[in-house]
Amino acid sequence: MAGPINWFSQIVSITKFGLLSIPQRRGAVVATVIGIAGVVTVLVGVLSIAAGFRQAMTVSGSPDGAIVLRSGADSEMVSGFGRDETRVIADAPGVARTAQGPLASAELFVIINLPKRSTGTDANVPLRGVEPAALLVRDNLKIIQGRMFDWGKDEVIVGRGAAREFAGLEVGSKIKVGRYEWPVAGIFSAGGGVAESEIWTDAKVLQDAYNRGDSFQSVSVRLNSPGAFQQFKDSLTSNPQLNVKVVRQSEYYIEQSETITRLITTLGFLIAFLMAIGAVFGALNTMYSAVAARTREIATLRALGFGSSAVVVSLMLESLLLALVGGVIGGGQAYFAFNNFHTSTMNWQSFSQIAFAFKVTPELLVRGIVWSALIGLIGGLFPAIRAARLPIAAALREL
Repeated sequence: MAGPINWFSQIVSITKFGLLSIPQRRGAVVATVIGIAGVVTVLVGVLSIAAGFRQAMTVSGSPDGAIVLRSGADSEMVSGFGRDETRVIADAPGVARTAQGPLASAELFVIINLPKRSTGTDANVPLRGVEPAALLVRDNLKIIQGRMFDWGKDEVIVGRGAAREFAGLEVGSKIKVGRYEWPVAGIFSAGGGVAESEIWTDAKVLQDAYNRGDSFQSVSVRLNSPGAFQQFKDSLTSNPQLNVKVVRQSEYYIEQSETITRLITTLGFLIAFLMAIGAVFGALNTMYSAVAARTREIATLRALGFGSSAVVVSLMLESLLLALVGGVIGGGQAYFAFNNFHTSTMNWQSFSQIAFAFKVTPELLVRGIVWSALIGLIGGLFPAIRAARLPIAAALREL
């Protein structure tokens, strides 16, 4: 039992001496910590974009909600239905009902150009025509400023994300829709979901403005329960009058987010990997300088009976501790700099802007700390091996 205890005490002693010598090589140590902090900041910051975008999309889907598109369509932009088809969908089994009728909203989706507040450049903003049931189909929608638009009038309500990102969407202002200018009646929230990036109006009014006749692009429904989805789907896909694709709202929005989140995640890891290479070299430089400054000390300890394995482990532990300090600093910087930072980006599925907030999650912070630990371990490995292999007699003769 004395062997392991003695070995651990050797590691503690060597590590303690190493940490106490940091002020003598503070320049290299600070550079290494800052380099690793930079890697973690960039990694967590970029991945927080993907996390925020995905959260904005996924919170939009209710477990008892479904969306119906034309078969083969991957977004509302390339889907289409006539009025008769939307009625068949609304009357399908499994759709929840109230005294006013089924909770189904046949909807129209068009794109308008509005200037961004930050740059003044035009961007694609989704304008959605809805039916009265839409407010119950999406039960988390709330008017937070102004009022609901009047049905049958050229009025709109604006998601708070869109109002924050694009100019001219304040309550009382007017937006140009086709040849007309429509007043903004109110601003709504939708639990942070994708609907907050949209502008809503009466579907019938929007059809008239764009000469769409009595056509729609999708039907959003609320079901009796999440378990009613399969019955609802089977009744529509087996109906010879229809040629449809039926998906849960949650699955639909996850699919919509995949392209952009995959791109951002790939770029984030690529950038962080390239920066990590530089940080590893910084850690190598720091630990090699530590070994060079303590050559005689290490040789003396080994001459006194300290094992070479204890030297390796203690130097790697020192490198790991420095890296973790950099990781914690980088994670903190990423959290305060990026968490809840609001922006918008293009959703390549619908070719429209999605407003969202960056999300620095605990998972991302842990991932950043793991990266810093790996950099520290790799950066400390070779210097530690070199220290353990130093010839004791030659090292003791060094000045």
